[in-house]
Amino acid sequence: MSNVIHVPFPEHAANLYFHPPYITLAHLFHAPPHWGLTSRQLASYQFQYVVEGAAEYEIEGRKIETRRGDLIYHSPSQAHEVRTFPDEKYICISILFDFGDIPYPVEHMLGQDRYLGNFAGHAIEKMLTRLITHYHQPGAAHHAICQGLLMQIIGEISGWKREQENKTQGQQKIKTKMVLVRNYIADRFDRDIKHQELEELSGLSRNYIILKFRKAFGMTPFEYLTRVRIERAKELGIQTNMSISEIANRVGYADVHTFGRMFKQNMGTSFSQFCSSMVTD
Repeated sequence: MSNVIHVPFPEHAANLYFHPPYITLAHLFHAPPHWGLTSRQLASYQFQYVVEGAAEYEIEGRKIETRRGDLIYHSPSQAHEVRTFPDEKYICISILFDFGDIPYPVEHMLGQDRYLGNFAGHAIEKMLTRLITHYHQPGAAHHAICQGLLMQIIGEISGWKREQENKTQGQQKIKTKMVLVRNYIADRFDRDIKHQELEELSGLSRNYIILKFRKAFGMTPFEYLTRVRIERAKELGIQTNMSISEIANRVGYADVHTFGRMFKQNMGTSFSQFCSSMVTD
């Protein structure tokens, strides 16, 4: 179709993909005020993950309001449009990919529902972040890592969706408590949270919380706290002129060196290198 948009490989990625999946875009996008997209069709698949804020997607007539942690996708030649909300920011991870002439069963694995779920604090969120970090590094090795991460993301989402379909009512109640714990941590990430607080909040023991939280989100509550601090630090590093010391203090670290070691250990790159690698336009 003549109105289908084909996104070419960026210069640093040209001739570095020797087999599918082919990733033609992977970046962190900060929408300007009043930003939106009128109806369009792409020649590739697209993942859109909300890092912060909100936006409304319309995919072939179905409206989906997406907020922090929500992940959606659409298929090649599928009409879609995007609208942001007044006075609300919108920051998202956007990934375009295709499999060339290979009929890979993406829709069979991900399902027909374009809303895939909320993955705030989930291992999938970390994979998405790692993918865009490696994508902006030159060399075939980084692009091979991107391909592996993309396939892992598709597989993890497929398995997660099957798990949701098989949950019992009792499991759903536990999951609800874990979401409560997760939101409590996310709202208080900049201070010292104690296990006792989470026990009082959920009515569950420390070990049981750790066990069920890891099962629900792929990490322990305090690994999630670290993840939230990392995401907030990245946002401040990209959007503000604050020093690394100020950012460390803002996200709950009194010592900048402790913050720096934590960031590099989790992200595989220093905080300053990460900020300089991000594409924001």
